[in-house]
Amino acid sequence: MPNLTQCFFKLLKQHVNINKMKKLLLIILIIVVGNATASSLPDCPSGTSARLHNCFGTYTWTNGEKYVGEWKDDNMHGQGTYNYASGAKYVGELKDNKRNGQGTNTWDNGDTYVGEFKDDKQHGQGTHTYGENSDWAGDKYIGEYKDGKRHGQGAYTFANGRYQRGYYMNGVYVPTICENMGLTKGTESFGQCVLELIKEINEEEF
Repeated sequence: MPNLTQCFFKLLKQHVNINKMKKLLLIILIIVVGNATASSLPDCPSGTSARLHNCFGTYTWTNGEKYVGEWKDDNMHGQGTYNYASGAKYVGELKDNKRNGQGTNTWDNGDTYVGEFKDDKQHGQGTHTYGENSDWAGDKYIGEYKDGKRHGQGAYTFANGRYQRGYYMNGVYVPTICENMGLTKGTESFGQCVLELIKEINEEEF
């Protein structure tokens, strides 16, 4: 019958093997994900008059802006990376030269948005983290957007730890809209105002 020491080393060996297996799986996952981000499209033809269609290529503008990614009908279309002259950067999906679908946008002031886009605007679910050079440095918003503005359910956390959680309309916190109308928090009219605005938001088609 094995003694306690033998049992300990047997368990330790199993633990080490498990850790090795976890590391191996992690490496495989990284490789698979890395390959998944690479385009399956052929390289675009060279030449200024070449048609960029169903291909993967690079184009640099005279102002220094650069796009590396997929093309369709001479438009940026599919997965790609766009570097702006200002230092901003977008990585994600595009459609007809506009940000559309899932993507990450980083601005030159350090702001970062990760989420959905539509017609080149933040639209749908997303997270906006404000950078150190932003007027709202340290703040963060997680929630819904519409046409580039906070719209729908969301939570805004301020750098000092204070937060707002609820509904937003056209970039403004719904209770703040009602306050700006001269209504007082805690009153029936204030509560009715908030409910009516939330109902209006929920009835919209995004």
